[in-house]
Amino acid sequence: MRKLFPLALVACLLIPAASADTVRMLANTSPPYADQKLPDNGLALELVTHIMKRAGYESEISIETWSRAMEGVRIGVYDALASAWHSAEREQDFLFSDPYLDSRLILLQRRDDPMVYDDLSDLRGRRLGVRVDYAYGVDFSEVPGLVLVEENHLIQNLLNLLNGSVDLVIGDQRTVALQLEEYLKGQRHNVQVAAIDLPGRSRHVAASRELAGSEKLVEAFNRALAETKKDGSHAAIVRKWDERYNIPAE
Repeated sequence: MRKLFPLALVACLLIPAASADTVRMLANTSPPYADQKLPDNGLALELVTHIMKRAGYESEISIETWSRAMEGVRIGVYDALASAWHSAEREQDFLFSDPYLDSRLILLQRRDDPMVYDDLSDLRGRRLGVRVDYAYGVDFSEVPGLVLVEENHLIQNLLNLLNGSVDLVIGDQRTVALQLEEYLKGQRHNVQVAAIDLPGRSRHVAASRELAGSEKLVEAFNRALAETKKDGSHAAIVRKWDERYNIPAE
């Protein structure tokens, strides 16, 4: 059976090709990293635009749902994902840049939950709120009896935590801080970070392997990334955003 692509993606094929020095990228809404409502479209997209400009490219970044963003780049309608977590499975379709932004994963529990979580094994028999299609880098299948409750958005998981539908929620520290501040400020005191230390995650530009010159693009991005780290402009952008949401400096 032939695979049918979303009509919106097929329509994109009719859009005139961008100039050779313009990179057409997709990202999914994921505040504070990518969101049209935020200044410069969010932390990750501001960084990517800054680094691409240093590399000699102009950036055209559209924000879509994650599944549509993945498909649009996978089939070569767009050049790259602007903000992606690496996984071995994704390497089949994408060529990843060096990591341009590190983030910390945290587990949240209700403050009135008497359970002390020190290790992943302590999650046995619990209900964990996760997001659909997220590459957390944690093999939760090794935890006996752990039930993963999937939602499309972190805010849904946070509400499930507060109403008792799940016992814990996993999320990116910056995203959790933003959503608690903007949507659940009056209930921030009802949740706390569990003591389990989770592996960090890094964001990458992920170029389509269908894109001619994908290796050249990624190599140029990596060189420019190193330059922005050396001159301090990369750190200045990250610091500005972390101060906005009271994220402690690493």
